[in-house]
Amino acid sequence: MNTLITPAEALRLAFREGETLPPGIIAEADIAAAEHRYLVPVLGQELYDELLGGAHGEFREAYLAAPAALCVRLLLQPRLDILTGACGTTAPRSSWSEPADGEALRRLCRALRTEIRTLLRRATDYLDAHRAEFPEYDPQKNILKRCSTDGGFVQTL
Repeated sequence: MNTLITPAEALRLAFREGETLPPGIIAEADIAAAEHRYLVPVLGQELYDELLGGAHGEFREAYLAAPAALCVRLLLQPRLDILTGACGTTAPRSSWSEPADGEALRRLCRALRTEIRTLLRRATDYLDAHRAEFPEYDPQKNILKRCSTDGGFVQTL
């Protein structure tokens, strides 16, 4: 499967040093789903396909790797907080820790969405400023160029 980042990059960019996860926790399908859900509506299919083909490597690394990794984490986070095994679905619990409550998970996901949106706006600002380098990018198809709510304010862009 062809994706903008690898599972190892997603782990390195989306999780802090103390957050230990097994290397196989992120599959390429998880990355592909996150990129398709969150990046393609912003970049457009044409530019995304060019990036998958290896074009604009510096832009991909500098502007898209981090938000792509955070998108993967956003999709995976609910799954990371539960375990499925022979006894069904359970929440991990030990003598020194217990799972975060629903409100803490919602706050984390809200913070991830805010960071993703900010990084994607940074990427599209770069695309807008360098239109000649990215003829595949159509700002009219960018979902962020429509309407958004930031900090409780509705903004039409």
